[in-house]
Amino acid sequence: MPTYIEPIKSTDLKSLCDELKESSAVPQEYFDRFEVKRGLRNRDGSGVMAGLTKVCSVEGYYIEDGERKPIEGKLKYRGLDVNNLVDACVAENRFGYEEVAWLLLFGSLPTRNQLKLFNKVLSECRELPEDFIEDMIMKAPSPNIMNKLERSVLSLYSYDSNPDDISIENVLRQSIQIMAQLPMIMSYAYQVKRRYYLKKSMYLHPVKPGLTTAETVLYTTRSDRKFTDEEAKLLDLCLMLHAEHGGGNNSAFATRVLTSSGTDTYSAISAGIGSLKGPRHGGANLKVAEMIKYLKEDVADITNEGQVADFLKKIINREAGDKTGLVYGMGHAVYTLSDPRQVVLKREAAKIAEEKGFGADFKALELIEKLTPEIFASEKHNNKKICANVDLYSGLIYEMLGIPVDLYTPLFAVARVAGWSAHRIEELITGNRVIRPAYKNVAVPKNYAPIEERISNFKKPTIYVPLDER
Repeated sequence: MPTYIEPIKSTDLKSLCDELKESSAVPQEYFDRFEVKRGLRNRDGSGVMAGLTKVCSVEGYYIEDGERKPIEGKLKYRGLDVNNLVDACVAENRFGYEEVAWLLLFGSLPTRNQLKLFNKVLSECRELPEDFIEDMIMKAPSPNIMNKLERSVLSLYSYDSNPDDISIENVLRQSIQIMAQLPMIMSYAYQVKRRYYLKKSMYLHPVKPGLTTAETVLYTTRSDRKFTDEEAKLLDLCLMLHAEHGGGNNSAFATRVLTSSGTDTYSAISAGIGSLKGPRHGGANLKVAEMIKYLKEDVADITNEGQVADFLKKIINREAGDKTGLVYGMGHAVYTLSDPRQVVLKREAAKIAEEKGFGADFKALELIEKLTPEIFASEKHNNKKICANVDLYSGLIYEMLGIPVDLYTPLFAVARVAGWSAHRIEELITGNRVIRPAYKNVAVPKNYAPIEERISNFKKPTIYVPLDER
């Protein structure tokens, strides 16, 4: 029988953490002295060149005489402007995410027959392994769906008869299966959370063959399984825009780092999911929703420019919101004048906001987009170019589609797995070297001290005795 150990008391934990912080902190001047590029960023905020890719291009500036010059943002999948892909699908009133996934994986647009076959394969692969729902999803509910996605993808390893083979043929098979199954895992994980944490009814709808990824999401997350074609096409457009964003974004880079070690597909993709959860990456869409909640609590009229401006000043000065000083949905590592994904989502949101009863929310987001750059410049004395990013309007679109806030970031993962898979395959084909950057050790040399002579800053140690020994 395992021995029970009392939890560490919060007062003791604080003392331990104080000691931990002191021993772990590296002085800022060390980074300057050794010219360390924190976050793999250059002094101007641009990313350190860490690799080459054919998968995606993210363009927000150009370099002239050593200085960054802002430009309107461009996003290209395999050399094709994402706006052209979106516009073509909208004009022809058809779904586009699966076409984008094919493009990212194989490097060219599919023919009609290839796309038809790809859709058929994805549909046939959506079914999860026998007993997987009961054993891997229902038995361990998670308050955060992203953690459940990560754990479930890792669990798929156990159901694969050939999990560790990293031949391109096998990795492609695994990638397509994960792409097909992730929407189902997401939907089932959310339903289990509804029952266990929210005390609501749980609906586990079976796979319906022939549905696109967007249709599958709406079909499995709604209790009545009903949705309109317009709703599915709008969600599909969101998935298209979220499918990929270059090898330097945190989750794609995490996937490539793990891939470079020779690990299996399930481990590499789960790393991408874990990265995407973070509020500085994909989790920012949740933080935008949270910020709007704070805005509504703090401001009498969220469409009043002066009131919204006052609220933004408080956010930037860490007096409101989550007190981080961040205006979520604003700013980007690459884009300067505009984020092309945000431009499309804002356009689509504007079409239906009033009709859906979200006119005030849309106006508030427009004010945040308009006011943040000038308020940031005024409060921080910094004229850095700041534009709205994809997260500012994506949450509003999801809300208008009736998608629960718990699924905002998981939907990002459902879309982005196509890009992660493309980067994993590219890394396997062209990388051929484990990614291993250098860290300089700046610890002060110490002499070994016998245990009787050691002195700790932890002032009040508590001895924990197993219950069965008391």
